[in-house]
Parts: sequence; structure tokens; C-alpha cells
Amino acid sequence: MAKRFLYIFLDEAGNLDFSSNGTRYFLLSSVTKERPFYTCNDLIELKYNLVEAGMNIEYFHASEDTQAVRNKVFDIICQNLGGIRVDSLVVEKRKTGPALRTEERFYPEMLGYLLRYVLNGFNLSKYTEIIVFTDRLPVQRKRKAVEKTIKLTLAAMLPSQVRYRIFHHDSKSNYDLQIADYCNWAIYRKWDKCDTRSYDLIRAVVKSEFEIFQTGGRIYY
Repeated sequence: MAKRFLYIFLDEAGNLDFSSNGTRYFLLSSVTKERPFYTCNDLIELKYNLVEAGMNIEYFHASEDTQAVRNKVFDIICQNLGGIRVDSLVVEKRKTGPALRTEERFYPEMLGYLLRYVLNGFNLSKYTEIIVFTDRLPVQRKRKAVEKTIKLTLAAMLPSQVRYRIFHHDSKSNYDLQIADYCNWAIYRKWDKCDTRSYDLIRAVVKSEFEIFQTGGRIYY
């Protein structure tokens, strides 16, 4: 049987300031797909087209790119939606209990919820390996906690013959992490600003937006 690989690219939006000064929402999103990855080639072409037009652009990052650049990136993403699945876990932070707010607990637990839901949508026995990419995490204790959560989740859900690997790569070096950033940004804008301009472009491949504390009635701040 030919080898088959499932790729999961993760991104986050919002901050972990649990106060009125922080963002209202925290989002974790995943882009799940299999090769071939045609979008990367198109983004490379776009990058150098922009350089030749006089721009100094190192990589694509939705919250920092100009609207003109975002339009071009979303055009490319929309031309390559086939085989892509996007899932998002939405946290209204003011509903988060104090015991859950530590970075070592909050982030891994939310990530575990997201990964379990995503993986339940696939017949995992068909795959040789699951490969997970996150952006490089600057805080070592957070990186270790995240890696532990991913390993525990995958080990519990994957058939014994299915391998897995986890990579923490700088998103600047990985166009698929940049695509995940764009998709997550679009979903975040929808929730935080009621702005669906970019979300509507990718709506067809957004499989889920799970608001984890939707039924929670208690507001902590």
C-alpha cells in the first residue's frame, strides 16, 4: 500500500491576558490537508512579484500585511481550497475560570480539544503518518506542554501502526503555516470584529468553529 500522510498546521490568535485589557477571544485553528501542496508555489511567485514591484516582504502575515497584499494572498488560497479542511476552537476568555488560565494548562487543554475533534473526522487507519506543524514557540515551558498534549492526543487516538511527528518551525519558513495564519485571522476577524469579508472567501472549507464556553453563564471579569 502506498504511503499516505496527513498534515496538520496550527495557528493561534488573540492573547493570554485574562483581564479587560486583553483580547475578548482566543482562537486556535488548524488547516488539515494532504499533498500535493500547490499553494506554496503560487505564494513563492507572489512574494517575488511583490519584491520586483518594490516591496520588502519576507513572508506573509495577515495581521501585518497591507490589504492589497492580503487580497492577493486570499486570491491564491481561494484558488487552492480543494482538499483543505479548516477547524477552529473559539474561547471567550472572560468565561475562563481562574484555575484554567495558566499558560501551561490553558493552551494545551484547548489544543487537545481541537486536535481530538479534527482527528475524529478522518479514518486514521488509512494513513502512514500524521505530521503536525506549529509556529516556533518562544517559551520553552509552553513548547514542552504543547508537545506533550499533541503526543498524548495522537498516541491515544492513532492506530498502533500509524506514526506521528511534531515540528515547531518558524512560520516565516513554512508557507502552509502562513496559510493557517491567514485562515485563522479571517475567522478571528469574524468573531472579534463581526467582519466576514475574508471569512466569506474561505467559508466553504471551514468545517467547524467550536465555541467551547458557549453554554457557560459565568463571566469572571
